[in-house]
Amino acid sequence: MKKTPLASCFVAVSLLAAAQIAFAADPSHSDQPAVAPPEAISKLKEGNGRYVSGNLQHPGQTTERRTELAKTQHPFAIIVSCSDSRVPPEIVFDQGLGDLFIFRVAGNVIDDHGLGSIEYGVDHLNVRLIVVLGHQSCGAVQAAKETIAAQGKAPGHIESLVTAIKPAVEATVKDDLDTTIKANVKHVVQALRSSTPILKAKVDSGAVQVIGSYYSLDTGAVTFFDEK
Repeated sequence: MKKTPLASCFVAVSLLAAAQIAFAADPSHSDQPAVAPPEAISKLKEGNGRYVSGNLQHPGQTTERRTELAKTQHPFAIIVSCSDSRVPPEIVFDQGLGDLFIFRVAGNVIDDHGLGSIEYGVDHLNVRLIVVLGHQSCGAVQAAKETIAAQGKAPGHIESLVTAIKPAVEATVKDDLDTTIKANVKHVVQALRSSTPILKAKVDSGAVQVIGSYYSLDTGAVTFFDEK
């Protein structure tokens, strides 16, 4: 049976309404305004300042907050951090439930799984700030330096971390561990800024900002490399 123009219009409207309902019901899509990068950086700096001084607020850790987040989330920053047990981002930045979207892996490197997670945070959760967090005495970077210097191979899947960190090691062959750690952070930052098809376009347009940072185990302070 041939559809009339009225019937076709009804079908189109119905499909549009269904899509809107599905989008609204999807907790992965933020229904709140995104936090601009400068504001997000300020929140991280303020939280780290509280951590360093020992005046932690432990925000957003109540039962009410947990209940509120059961249906949705609105993190204001993505943190790409090392797996090191001494560098938990929520504590280092004194943030609570639902505040940070975190991807952790030894050496704070990225692969397709990491990129997919980060892209999800940007594309679905509308996060506009990505922070790569390196840290003092990073064991993964040290292992990469030593393995490459000895022209050896790390056991098991640890070798994949050595391969990921290798560009930073080769760029700082004559430098100390700290310099290589910071070079590795900058390498990951650049990789994220140039990642297609999602991140590069958003970075180039100014919608998303990617910056590097360094955590001191001695003081607890986080230093941000740049805020371009």
